[in-house]
Amino acid sequence: MKLQTTIPLKPSGNPIDYHSRLFLVGSCFVENIGAKLEYYKFRTTINPFGILFHPEAIARFLEFAVSGEHLSETDLEEAQGRFISFDAHSALSALSAAETTKLLNEALVETKRQLTQASHIVITLGTAWGYRHLEQDKIVANCHKIPQKAFQKELASVEEIAAITRRMLSAIAKVNSQAEVIFTVSPVRHTKDGFVENQRSKAHLQAGMHQVLDESQHTAYFPSYELMMDELRDYRFYDRDLIHPNALAVDYIWERFSSVYFSEETQKTMQKVQEIQRGLAHKPFNPDSEAHQRFLRNLEAKKRALQVDFPHIQF
Repeated sequence: MKLQTTIPLKPSGNPIDYHSRLFLVGSCFVENIGAKLEYYKFRTTINPFGILFHPEAIARFLEFAVSGEHLSETDLEEAQGRFISFDAHSALSALSAAETTKLLNEALVETKRQLTQASHIVITLGTAWGYRHLEQDKIVANCHKIPQKAFQKELASVEEIAAITRRMLSAIAKVNSQAEVIFTVSPVRHTKDGFVENQRSKAHLQAGMHQVLDESQHTAYFPSYELMMDELRDYRFYDRDLIHPNALAVDYIWERFSSVYFSEETQKTMQKVQEIQRGLAHKPFNPDSEAHQRFLRNLEAKKRALQVDFPHIQF
């Protein structure tokens, strides 16, 4: 008896291995996948401007990074006693305008460097609902707890999502025309927008993005949203907030991602990395015992053996 529908996924023609360089940007789900990649010691850069939910925020970030321009203190706002940018997450804020500007500009320089070197770029779109700052007349990356009266909420149309997606690809192509750009839609449900509104948002993201992917080279789509909605359609796969995928769901989607993007040889290396990671996390009953010292020597030998083939892997 078949109790689950399974989405057929084919191995990628452009797989990820330990020579790859990955750049991930977008919603909080990209951080889940990014954490897995970091655990397995892939060369990974995740959200230099912090979590970005709206496609417009992602496109503007990429465009600004590749332009080589810098932000100045006049581009900032003061909110909640900190200096913030409407183009970045509140993680890139500080008590002084000078420090915030420094954080943002360092992130932009690093972003351009990583985009130029990337073999794979993963972009996760979170929502088509955005908040337009009325005074500045632009969709913001983050409202920074500023009163809602300063913003107007609006839903990006399918045509607008398509245009924004083209801008993302155009920005990337200016510094790296060969990278594989992998798009996903976040499986996180934005129920604060409303249940119907969340579905409208995801539909707009899908329709607009696929318009562009159908006509583009060096692009791919990974169905993280569909895996959550169709293969894991049960609340036991959600966190306690019933909005975010839980650890089990993230593990499942990661396994499916692995089946698409990692060769058998790469997965063998991943197993070696996991062995070492588990060894490093081990808490000994008696740290001074001879048995534990042998364990540590064996662990160091495994590290050295792995670093012969992949010198960039550091634990």
